[in-house]
Amino acid sequence: MKQVITLLAGISMYITGLAQTDSTEHEQNDTIRVGGMIIIKKHGHDKDNDNNEAKSYHRKNKSGRISTNWWIVDLGFTNYTDNTDYTSAAIQNPVTGFAPGLNKDDFKLRTGKSVNVNIWVFMQKLNITHNVVNLKYGLGVELNNYRYRQPIKFLTNPTQVVFDNVKSYSKNKLAADYITVPLLLNFNFTPHKKHGFGFSAGASAGYLYSSRQKTITNTDGKEKEHDDFDLRPWKISYIGELTLGYVKLYASIASQSMFEKGLDQTPYSFGLRLSNW
Repeated sequence: MKQVITLLAGISMYITGLAQTDSTEHEQNDTIRVGGMIIIKKHGHDKDNDNNEAKSYHRKNKSGRISTNWWIVDLGFTNYTDNTDYTSAAIQNPVTGFAPGLNKDDFKLRTGKSVNVNIWVFMQKLNITHNVVNLKYGLGVELNNYRYRQPIKFLTNPTQVVFDNVKSYSKNKLAADYITVPLLLNFNFTPHKKHGFGFSAGASAGYLYSSRQKTITNTDGKEKEHDDFDLRPWKISYIGELTLGYVKLYASIASQSMFEKGLDQTPYSFGLRLSNW
């Protein structure tokens, strides 16, 4: 029923537009708007001669308050600030300690191979003030790979980290993946340019949906252990963006340790953002 009413209303508007003919001897134009197209019918001066002219124009739609950017990709590096007290009983107790016998150097990462890849399904920008101040939000996944230098191994039930000096490790990484919702306040200093200058600042909330340790050794080959390893299920981070023309940078730092107990390691990441805005 709604489709019929809409169709009848459209036909009525079209007929009304066609009925707007010249009723005076002065030159007048008939204008018909069909969606984003404008049709102008221009009448000639000689009434006896059919010298009418019709032209059509496409009207550009004014940009709305909300713009959407699909499938944004971040490519960068990840690491953490380690403030763990390795002399505490929570770490060194042989039975209940999280990492007995280990120290800060055992948890150092291979910085060039500890990578962060974020895939944002979408991001939207809500115009607040003349496209200069905007609210940005979205949905995506954060993929973090922490590559260890030393042959440390996570054990489960209960979680404990040990130094495995029996095997030779060619690869040793802890992966932590999150479903994340970011919220930022954006400042665009060049709103009329497609590739302008500005920055954004805000926070994000991420839920841990997958975590695993992947190792490659000379004896066992490739192994993958899935567990939460006492990682926090939620990660709240402070985030920022910097737009310099075609170059877009991002950074984030968690508000607390990524582990619920034992280790006090606060992750951060930074890199290049591949995005339209």
